[in-house]
Amino acid sequence: MKLTVLIIGCGDIGINLGRELLEEGHEVIGLRRNVEALKGTGIKPLALDLDSLEDADAKSLPQADYVVYTVSADRFEESAYQSAYPEGLKRVLGVMEQHKTPPRRVFFVSSTSVHGQQEGEVVNEESPTDSTSFSGILMREAEQALINHSLPGTVIRFSGIYGPGRDRLIHQVAEGRVAAITPVVYSNRIHRDDCTGIIAHLIRYQERGETLADIYLGSDCEPVTMHNVMMWLAEQLNVEATETMQSPLRRRTSKRCDNQRLLSTGYQFRFPSYREGYAQVLKEGGFLAACRT
Repeated sequence: MKLTVLIIGCGDIGINLGRELLEEGHEVIGLRRNVEALKGTGIKPLALDLDSLEDADAKSLPQADYVVYTVSADRFEESAYQSAYPEGLKRVLGVMEQHKTPPRRVFFVSSTSVHGQQEGEVVNEESPTDSTSFSGILMREAEQALINHSLPGTVIRFSGIYGPGRDRLIHQVAEGRVAAITPVVYSNRIHRDDCTGIIAHLIRYQERGETLADIYLGSDCEPVTMHNVMMWLAEQLNVEATETMQSPLRRRTSKRCDNQRLLSTGYQFRFPSYREGYAQVLKEGGFLAACRT
């Protein structure tokens, strides 16, 4: 059955998701402030600033079978996060609930930053969300707004997203900089293509008549220390580590994300660990060719 999917905040993940859904024969509408980036993608553009939805009626947003809210804050400030996440999502829900035929489900792309654990604990969807950072607190507020709403909703908490164009870690390693061995800081990550794969999979999962949970952790199958990731990258790039980096104490978290709930739906990771994922990024980004010259 052909579906209509509205992607709100149609950036890198949204465009990638849109292309995947288009290949399956669905209609995709991409909402963003500047729709120039949607040219040539096949995604129907909708130029709109979410702030303008304050007193909007149902006509402000098109009817859709599924809504994917994947907005990014435009800066790392509390006011920007407040606007992008709890306020923006609540506005969208307020409009969508007015539609004669409301969406079958709203997906909110959240973050594992809502978990503030620092001792390498294993966390899952039932673990405390005790982040003390404004970003984690406001993400959690948005999550709860969706879970408590009358519209069916599912939160997907993605861990550290990497992939094409998201290669800051590679550049740090290429400069000889790696994370310290101690204190042990666990890192969780997910390739951009698995982010989109998971969302598309969960839409198909519901369309098959399966019941979705309120929350899924979207993280690959191998939590690993940041030091080990960076040393592996150094080996691939054939560079020697010459500088040890210490993450700021105020931003340091250390946890291991358990993705068993997601795996139980039958999702198969395209990049099960950082090795497969970064191997693809290194190859596609030309990093391996560069290190041989």
